[in-house]
This record gives sequence, structure tokens and C-alpha cells, in this order.
Amino acid sequence: MNEEFKELYIEGCTYKTKLTRKFGLRKIKPEVEDPKIVRAFIPGLIKSVYVKEGDGVKRGDKLLVLEAMKMENQILSGTKGVVKKVHTQPGKVVVKGELLLEIE
Repeated sequence: MNEEFKELYIEGCTYKTKLTRKFGLRKIKPEVEDPKIVRAFIPGLIKSVYVKEGDGVKRGDKLLVLEAMKMENQILSGTKGVVKKVHTQPGKVVVKGELLLEIE
């Protein structure tokens, strides 16, 4: 069976995995996310935002804290760049998939 390693970027994390030929022939293709677009992975409350527009960030830098189900989740940068636009603020309730910030 023909297998090759692929890197997938899902919800702020990069995964290295093997994809089989059967997986590649699926009718529904997985959506590859852009690491420069940060979205809420779960509904919750924005507790704090550590960056502002124009700030330089590198992979692993803290961007914001999203509280969900009484747990505080630190959202980290998945890439290096400059914060283009912050679409949220502390105290805002967000839904799953909502755009939080953009990096260029």
C-alpha cells in the first residue's frame, strides 16, 4: 500500500501522519486550516488577549486565553508573523469557529 507522511495543521497544532491511498480517494477532503487564521476551537469566554495589532509573534507565543467549561485554554501562535487584526476582546462570548485574530 502506498503511504506518505503529510503534515496537517488542525486547531493550532501541527500533526505529522501517514495518509493511505484509500484516504486520498475519499469524496470528502479534509479542510486544511491556515495557521495565520486563529479561530475558537470551542465555544467560550475570552478571558484575556496578550497581543494587539502590529505586534510581532513567533510560533508558541501566547495570543489569548479562552475559558470553556471552567477551564482556561491558552491559545498559542502556530506560526511566525505580525498580528494583522484582533477580532475579539476580553469578556466577549465566542462560538466555535469564530474568527479571533489574523496573523500576516
